[in-house]
Amino acid sequence: MNTKHSTPLEVRALLFDVLGTVVDWRSGIARQVSSFLERCGVVHVDAADFADTWSRLYDQATDAVRSGKRPFARLDVLNRENLEAAFKAVSIEPKLLPSADLDELNLAWHRLDPWPDSISGLTRLKSKFIIGPLSGGNTSLLLDMAKRAGLPWDVILGSDVVQVYKPAPQAYLRTCEFLGLRPDQVMLVAAHNDDLAGARRCGMRTAFIPRPAEHGPSQTTDLAPLDDWDVIASDLVDLADKLGA
Repeated sequence: MNTKHSTPLEVRALLFDVLGTVVDWRSGIARQVSSFLERCGVVHVDAADFADTWSRLYDQATDAVRSGKRPFARLDVLNRENLEAAFKAVSIEPKLLPSADLDELNLAWHRLDPWPDSISGLTRLKSKFIIGPLSGGNTSLLLDMAKRAGLPWDVILGSDVVQVYKPAPQAYLRTCEFLGLRPDQVMLVAAHNDDLAGARRCGMRTAFIPRPAEHGPSQTTDLAPLDDWDVIASDLVDLADKLGA
């Protein structure tokens, strides 16, 4: 993949979508769900399908926050509500499961593994740019994930800091403000075209990284860039190459 435009010299920070772009959420969630179901003696539920169901509820939950139908709630809170809904979707009554065990399973989102190129790519990019997440995850989730996986962030500003979820404009703009940077000095790196579109509308620079295995072997979305993003790279190591890091 080639760089679409020369990298703007004024870019000082790279912010990253995390779930899907930096870490492999589906495999990590499915693995931990599988262990939970095995301990509970549940054999009729496919762990990967359950992970997909749990993840799909994210958009509905965050839409309710963005639209003002409910006050801002941390992603940990939304994920816990969605976990119960996911169990109901497979005909398991969550009230019959130990609440403490559900709370622990909900922390699966704190324990996700990076893609193979993530650590080396981020480490190289950190040598030239400020790097940090721009994610729907709350700060404690992103912090736990970073400590466990060794993600070398310079700064962690979760959605609970900006009090809004992407792709609402303030999610991007407030993060730039916290860094003391103009939007055009910040580049969003993401595997999701709609996220990059939201960042571009706010004046940010954009870099696309495909993650064709994010949603499993039958993925049909975000397999390729859908716009002329500022940089298009095959992975984070390739991005470091293209940005001269």
